[in-house]
Amino acid sequence: MTIRLPGTDGRLWTYEPRTDPLAVLPDGAPLASRTVFSAAHVVADPYADVSPDAPAAVDWDATLAFRRHLWSHGLGVAEAMDTAQRGMGLDWAGAAELVRRSSAEARAVGGRIACGVGTDQLRGPATLHEVRAAYEEQLALVEESGAQAILMASRALATAAAGPEDYLDVYGHLLRQAADPVILHWLGPMFDPALEGYWGSPDLDAATEVFLEVIAAHPDKVDGIKVSLLDARREVELRRRLPDGVRCYTGDDFNYPELIAGDERGFSHALLGIFDPLGPAAARAVRVLDTGDVKGFRELLDPTVELSRHLFQPPTRFYKTGVVFLAWLAGHQEHFAMVGGLQSARSLPHFARAYELADGLGLFPSPERAEARMKTLLALYGVTP
Repeated sequence: MTIRLPGTDGRLWTYEPRTDPLAVLPDGAPLASRTVFSAAHVVADPYADVSPDAPAAVDWDATLAFRRHLWSHGLGVAEAMDTAQRGMGLDWAGAAELVRRSSAEARAVGGRIACGVGTDQLRGPATLHEVRAAYEEQLALVEESGAQAILMASRALATAAAGPEDYLDVYGHLLRQAADPVILHWLGPMFDPALEGYWGSPDLDAATEVFLEVIAAHPDKVDGIKVSLLDARREVELRRRLPDGVRCYTGDDFNYPELIAGDERGFSHALLGIFDPLGPAAARAVRVLDTGDVKGFRELLDPTVELSRHLFQPPTRFYKTGVVFLAWLAGHQEHFAMVGGLQSARSLPHFARAYELADGLGLFPSPERAEARMKTLLALYGVTP
């Protein structure tokens, strides 16, 4: 069987799909050498009569089933994060419901979960007091749900803060108030342009010093940091300066194998959007790393980087479209619809290349189903067999 795929030059070419998927059996045992979270996407309700700017309509059964899939492989779930279209289709009301439902599901199956805490209930310009109150509201909900909190970067704080001292004040207040150690999330502007200059400066060296000052003042309240700057050198330098006991969770979807493998001076744990489509493959690789086989780990995970770099190519924030597209091809949902209509955010050649790369890695449990669904999409764009 073959399939004709469009290239970036506008021409069709013939691709022969593989027939042998990568067989990775679920193993619910936690991964041993690294703590690994997959930031998980939400599944839209395709039958809901909503417009792109209306509140999200979520298929809760399919959304929770996907989280059970991740937990079945021993991965943790990072919930209500950027990958779940937080601020790009999923508002705070939807995120709050997602936190409640997923946290209950995690308790039921014994899965690990951490949930995003932000300020996205705010509308329009806000004062620092209002930003702090919004964070407090969300932190309380996450803690009441029994999940670990991830303090996300706030668009409202980026707008309201006059300088580094405002970040130190807001984060210091929240960390003193947190019941348990949290994960601090530094999301770069490539993922969200509204976060340019976070920590009080567009100079990343200056911003890093403020970030480290927040951590140094409250090391007992920081489980770890999640860094999403797509700069491996900077992440390594940052993790070497963390206080003892504070982990670095890589959010670098371009350089994750080398950062997780680490060096003689340390390593990164993981909290990654790419581990949504790579869940079983990532779990398999980390289990090899658990045995001390760094070479074997890299041999398994390095080949996935080309797919990740493709999905996260600029504009990087639209990587969610590729993630949901692959979930559809893999059979984790029965449609390719997204909240906010974001399925339209990437081109047909982009989808074709994503299909080719994922198929080449053996990521589809049923290559035949993935091929049939890819052909359905091609037909919608007018590509004939």
